[in-house]
Amino acid sequence: MKSKLMLIFSLFCSILVYAQENKQSFSLQEAIDYAIENSRTSKIAALDIKAAEKEKWETTTIGLPNISANIDYNNWLKQQVSLLPAEFFGGNPGEFAEVAFGTKQTMTGTVVLDQLIFDGSYLVALQSAKVFLEVSKNAKEKTDLEVRKAVINAYGNVLLAEESIGILQRNISVLKNNLNETSKIFENGLTDEESVEQLQITLAGLESNLNNTTRLKTLAYQMLNITLGADLNTNTVLTDNLESLTAQNLGLDLLNAEENIENTLDYKISLNETKAKELFLKLEKSKALPTLRAFLNAGYSGFGEDFDFLKKEQNWFGSSMFGVSMNIPIFSSGGRGAATQRAKINLEIAQETLTETEQKLKLQIASAKSDYQFAVEDYFNKKQNLNLAERIEKKNQTKFFEGIASSFDLRQAQTQLYTVQQEFLQAMLDVINKKAALETVLNQID
Repeated sequence: MKSKLMLIFSLFCSILVYAQENKQSFSLQEAIDYAIENSRTSKIAALDIKAAEKEKWETTTIGLPNISANIDYNNWLKQQVSLLPAEFFGGNPGEFAEVAFGTKQTMTGTVVLDQLIFDGSYLVALQSAKVFLEVSKNAKEKTDLEVRKAVINAYGNVLLAEESIGILQRNISVLKNNLNETSKIFENGLTDEESVEQLQITLAGLESNLNNTTRLKTLAYQMLNITLGADLNTNTVLTDNLESLTAQNLGLDLLNAEENIENTLDYKISLNETKAKELFLKLEKSKALPTLRAFLNAGYSGFGEDFDFLKKEQNWFGSSMFGVSMNIPIFSSGGRGAATQRAKINLEIAQETLTETEQKLKLQIASAKSDYQFAVEDYFNKKQNLNLAERIEKKNQTKFFEGIASSFDLRQAQTQLYTVQQEFLQAMLDVINKKAALETVLNQID
């Protein structure tokens, strides 16, 4: 029996330790930092940068010396025969002698040094590799901004669910006390049954909302875990609260921030697209230029009737050669010209897109500023409405128990209070989210 208790105790301790290891606590900033490092989208963007760096070096090596080695071994299973006039060997004129040239086996080893001297497309490729690396870095930065915004939204949704549950539980507790008192008054014949039924209807609605919000809280935590790059069912604990985060985001300094469109990531990405199209145009033009390469090779050859190439007695005959090769494009039936014109058209499209992006960004920034300013104003408005709704509900509750107000008036005041409470919570969340959206479009992070 004692051994069984020890086993159960050990198992309980193991479960407790595992639960503690699988528990994570985050402030909002800690959650953002964790997600940027661990979310799958950020990891993929970081890998794209590494791939772009490798591609840049891969392109660079095209213009660097290349050395290759080659070993050939040939064994004539049946040697090729050539016919020569027999009179060369003292034979009769008009007759031919069968002659096999060379040895039955040969082995040749060659080393080749190849060097690109000039190629216009290579120079363009180097520039393109740099632009591609810039594109990858911009994409990573934009991904991190979007991950940051997604974490703020997910974090806020969890806090909203937690706050909503707390408010609903307090409302239910108050309402249950009201219902209990009203039921006693009804039992004493001092009020009608409708008063009890009105409170029962309100209580049922609150309990239903509580159950639904509790389920939504579970989903909100799971969504946050996915956004963080953590396991779906990780026990995540949030150390910030909705009220403090709202207070941190109420400053309107960002509304006066300089609207430098060129610092926004969408503009940088569009600008890189234009640069890429310029390089494509250069590439098509460079195809009309000659290419020049040089090479140097050296090798040794061995010959024999048997495989004696590994013996010291084997004779090896050296050879070497240097050469230069130039390829000059002359006529392409108009193909190069058509490709160049197409590249020009694509460049014009990219330039128009860049201008359009600039205009859209100005509108997007203005819209984000307007949304954020409205969110702040709406927060203070909803806060004032909440104070009023609480006072109205208390007055109606007092009037109801004094017999001055009807149960319908009380229910109406309670329903109004519950609605304003949720609107206030949503207003706090909107302040946080709208500021995050403005920071994202401006590429300005505090």
